[in-house]
Amino acid sequence: MITNRDQLAGRRRWVVKIGSALLTADGRGLDPERLQNWAAQIAALHAHGCQVVLVSSGAVAEGLARLGWPKRPASLSEVQAAASVGQAGLVEAYSRCFERHGIRTAQVLLTHEDVAHRGRYLNARSTLLRLLELKVIPIVNENDAIATDEIRVGDNDTMAALTVNLLDADGLIILTDQAGVFDSDPRRNPQARLIDQCEAHDPALLDGAGATGGALGRGGMRTKVLAARQAADSGAVTLIADGLEPDVLARLTRGQPVGTLLLPGQRAKRAARKNWIAGQRRVRGSVRIDAGAARVLRTAGRSLLPIGITAVEGEFRRGDLVACVDAEGDEIAQGLANYDAREARLLIGQSSERIQGLLGYGGEAEFIHRDNLVVSREH
Repeated sequence: MITNRDQLAGRRRWVVKIGSALLTADGRGLDPERLQNWAAQIAALHAHGCQVVLVSSGAVAEGLARLGWPKRPASLSEVQAAASVGQAGLVEAYSRCFERHGIRTAQVLLTHEDVAHRGRYLNARSTLLRLLELKVIPIVNENDAIATDEIRVGDNDTMAALTVNLLDADGLIILTDQAGVFDSDPRRNPQARLIDQCEAHDPALLDGAGATGGALGRGGMRTKVLAARQAADSGAVTLIADGLEPDVLARLTRGQPVGTLLLPGQRAKRAARKNWIAGQRRVRGSVRIDAGAARVLRTAGRSLLPIGITAVEGEFRRGDLVACVDAEGDEIAQGLANYDAREARLLIGQSSERIQGLLGYGGEAEFIHRDNLVVSREH
């Protein structure tokens, strides 16, 4: 478990995320000089045996510049059109930059469904791992040309954290237009102090994170802190730093005091399957549970049995992600349901021995098995 910057130098698998404001010089189209600079830095890491996956924003912003549109449109179809135009330019620009260093690149476009579906998740993992074995730099982005709210991961900070989980990466580096995470919002408090390092799940972190991103991006410092927490659950560190700092990637990976280091802390690293469950963003329904069930889920790591369910909300299918909510309405856990919503309503408050008689077939004794259940952690 990494506890300080001195331990970063030996880490070999990194996910690097670069945001729109940096890539596009505040919306004026891709900045070739900046891209060449980061490509050179990543190539240097590559030469020293590091595996790097690049999560890159910028497709929509580049599309807007190419189409001559002054601002991000409100229409979904126009945003997706801009993403289609811009993605081609983004990948082409990266390819040219890395070719100067003899490195090939690969485009990997994902949506939420690609990580929510277990088979597609494993396929994405296999593809990315094979690309790394081939010494190719995968360039990951959300598939904005087709993504809608229903299938969107949400922002590339979250996408980067999911990529950390996909690859069991050692660390996540988020390059932004700020020096790092501050103890209060520096836009409102000129006395705000940069945090050198702390645990990713420290509740005070969000106090200085602010709320939203700029005109071009969907994220902000808050999404970066939440991404760091998701990476921490995989046992990975997160480094958040100003992407325009000289030689920033080498300095970060050597453990030099640049930006903010967010540590996993003493929390147990989740198993890969539970990280996959926790990484899903779309809860399809919920079940309300009694005090006894809430207690054993919180403290004993047990399965959720039908007898502990008091109500079922929403419509979901077998295998969907559902939330487990206590009597006060607080979410206790999330997990993959063994029964659909119609069947779950028939099983409310019933013992497992009665499942066959109620449903007409002998299913699983658990509504959610403990291997498919993740206890919620505070955000």
